[in-house]
Amino acid sequence: MMRQLEKLKLEVSSPPTYAGGINEVLCAEGFAAHYDAPSPLTRAYGIERLFTGHPKYIYPHDRIAGAWRGNFIADVPGEALRRARTVLESYGRCTFLTNWDHFAPDYAGFLREGVSGVLKKISKSMKQHQSDPDAEKKLIFLEAAQISMTAFGKMAAQYGDAAADAAKNAAPEEREDMLEMAKACWKVASEPPQTFREALQLIWLAHVAFLWEGRYAMAFGRMDQFLYPYYRRDRESGSLTQEDALDLLSCALYKIADVQKEDVCNIVIGGVLPDGTGGVNELSYLILEAVKRCGIPGPNLSARIYKEAPEEFLDACLQVIGTGIGYPALMNDEVNIPALARHGYKMEDCRDYCMVGCIENFLAGKQPPWSDGRYNTPKYLELTLNDGRCLQTGVQIGPRTGAAETILSMEDFMGRLHLQMEAGASEYMAFFRNEADRYKRENYVQPFLSCFCTTCIERGLDVNDGGTEYPSVHGAGCMGIATVSDSLAAIERVVFEEKLITLPQLRDALAANFEGYDYLRAELLRTPKYGNNDDFVDKYAVWYVEEHARLFDHYRTPDGGAVYTAIASNVNNIPAGLEVAATPDGRGNREPVSDAASPMHGMDKEGPTAVVLSTTKPDYTLVSCGTVLNQKYSPSVFLDLEKRAKLRALIRVYFHKGGQEMQINSVSRDILKDAMKYPNRYRSLVVRVSGFSAFYTQLEPAVQEDILLRTEQA
Repeated sequence: MMRQLEKLKLEVSSPPTYAGGINEVLCAEGFAAHYDAPSPLTRAYGIERLFTGHPKYIYPHDRIAGAWRGNFIADVPGEALRRARTVLESYGRCTFLTNWDHFAPDYAGFLREGVSGVLKKISKSMKQHQSDPDAEKKLIFLEAAQISMTAFGKMAAQYGDAAADAAKNAAPEEREDMLEMAKACWKVASEPPQTFREALQLIWLAHVAFLWEGRYAMAFGRMDQFLYPYYRRDRESGSLTQEDALDLLSCALYKIADVQKEDVCNIVIGGVLPDGTGGVNELSYLILEAVKRCGIPGPNLSARIYKEAPEEFLDACLQVIGTGIGYPALMNDEVNIPALARHGYKMEDCRDYCMVGCIENFLAGKQPPWSDGRYNTPKYLELTLNDGRCLQTGVQIGPRTGAAETILSMEDFMGRLHLQMEAGASEYMAFFRNEADRYKRENYVQPFLSCFCTTCIERGLDVNDGGTEYPSVHGAGCMGIATVSDSLAAIERVVFEEKLITLPQLRDALAANFEGYDYLRAELLRTPKYGNNDDFVDKYAVWYVEEHARLFDHYRTPDGGAVYTAIASNVNNIPAGLEVAATPDGRGNREPVSDAASPMHGMDKEGPTAVVLSTTKPDYTLVSCGTVLNQKYSPSVFLDLEKRAKLRALIRVYFHKGGQEMQINSVSRDILKDAMKYPNRYRSLVVRVSGFSAFYTQLEPAVQEDILLRTEQA
């Protein structure tokens, strides 16, 4: 059956003619037919028209119905699209910063209830809230949810009809499989799934529906857990083979490439269960094999590793990483669970965490969609040295904490740095609050998404209006831990210990971007660097993590949730660097700052063990969002049993000592250089970027260069 996957790959790479905008036109049509209805109902009717009105395309060699690009086959006149966008802009919608996407649905609950179960729950809630003081608001919301979920059921049935039509033209050996696809769609349109195929079909259609709504980075969550009961039942009955399950998974997951830009839809495998027992199962391995066979940047697979996780599971993860795709990312349960628990969530919910987007820890179906922003920590070094003034623009952007001439000790410098960072955190949170408070939540309801939360329907409240079990959280993405640590160590060593220069002289050298200060730059570069197991510099990484917790722990989101810190830059270390003048570690003006929680490129010179020992000194239970430690190993490491065993041992030590996450590239420097020179030869080359994987030749040159500069361990 794996021949189906190979044929599907060809079809997805050459989809039907694309004509964008049909989703906007359909949604606007639904709005226009119900202008006089309350806003939540107008939005629901837009969803109804969107779900039921779009053409249902079936790839000829698919096994799980539901495509994305293949649906864009209608011709949309330009004037109609402009009109539709005018309507949609008038109503508006939430954004990433105001909790629109980056969400993990409660798929486990949805599979148990099915479309009919959700509709019954809505009807029951309507009766219960009839006499509430705010009954009108709740009943309108619940009606909107009812319209949306009913439309989704119709959409599933329509896919069944499309699959049945496709079966008429299918080859004899494929016709039966198309009819099975149709039966699965018809079944889940109204009833809870009973088989593995039906369960996979239902969650895939839900994912496609979210894409139609225009959502990005919608996570699948713990797929090996909520699909496992269906898989086990079918295996025990003899109705499903392991190979058939693998093929069904592969056909579904490969269509992540169907989205025009790679969608970062995180899947989590492994990890402990809510009762604390180990969760690795047969499906964990099958999902690993499926993504290996797909060989595309998505999904963004994450493997949760716990103390008793089977060695075979970790080894299987490394073998998939070794193909070059750079995932799964390896997550440490022993750190992530306490990091979440400190915010007061129930322990069983903390143990059941998943990820959304890149590495963001999330409680599926129990909190509103994720949001985050960039807190550019290295900039505050510059402001401390220049009395709050930006060297690049001359503008006063921080508080006046005194000229460099008045800073007489390292302790004094750290105190003034804290004041600059504190002011920066205050500004960061003000901008976030101002954006979040613009919206009257009841007019920006998300009725379909709310159906995938554990308590929204029971409470009669939207996902962003008090419906979820826990409030929203926001992540402050803290930039440049190595840039900051290396810079502080350089100031302590060169200025206050060795007294080779004064702080004003250092300030002037940085303002000149080291022009005329070559000797000084060499002195700064020779000082201890993070990633080499040197306490002189590593103590500042410990301080960095603690300081950011001090700065952000007391803040709250508009609905009372926590503000997490994250040390995971995605590719933002590059634009963050553009905002920062030269730094005391020897980095030049506008150059990228260090990547995520990793040492600065090329500065980790003592080997991987020293990197592990350095990067585990901070207390990462304070970082509730997550961290990213990027590592790059020679491809030969993954092909040699003995070398792979050593790498497994190193990862175990990293996690035992408190490391939070590790992700690994296994594409050689020579290949990367050749791909930059001859991109047409490497169109299918996948690499790990920082929190996600991507086709290397499609990345911006600056990002390609950043990946190339990472230290390659042997």
